[in-house]
Amino acid sequence: MSDLAPHTSGAAARTDGDNRYKAVQHKLKTLGTAMTMASNELEALLRGMRMNAQRAEGLAVDIANAELDRKFIEMTNQVSVALGGAAVEVKKLYETAQEVSGLAHDTRRTHARLYEGLDTVRSGRPERTPKPGFFAH
Repeated sequence: MSDLAPHTSGAAARTDGDNRYKAVQHKLKTLGTAMTMASNELEALLRGMRMNAQRAEGLAVDIANAELDRKFIEMTNQVSVALGGAAVEVKKLYETAQEVSGLAHDTRRTHARLYEGLDTVRSGRPERTPKPGFFAH
C-alpha cells in the first residue's frame, strides 16, 4: 500500500482575481512549493515502484526455482512488468513536476524583477492608484 494520500491542507494556489503584486508573488511561491513537494513525493514513489518491480522479478525466479505452477511465475512476472511500466510513467510525471517547480520559481523572480519597484512606489504613496485601463480612453 502506498503512503501517498491527497493533501487537503490548501497547499494549492487559489485562482482568484487578485492580481496585486504581493498576491501574485504569494501564488507563485505556493505553486512552486507545492510542485517541489509533489516532485519529492513522486521521487519516493518511483524508488518504491522500481524496488517492488525488482522484488517481484526476484520472487518470480524463486517461484520458478521452487518448481511451482507456471501460472504463478507468469502472474508474478506480469506484476513486475506492470510496476516497471508504471514507474516509467511516474518518472515522466516526476520530471514534469520538477520542470513546473523550476518555472514557477523563475517566473516569481522575473515578476519580482519587473514589478517590485512599481509595487514599492504604489504601496508607499497615500493616493489610490487608478484601476487598469483607466487611462486607455
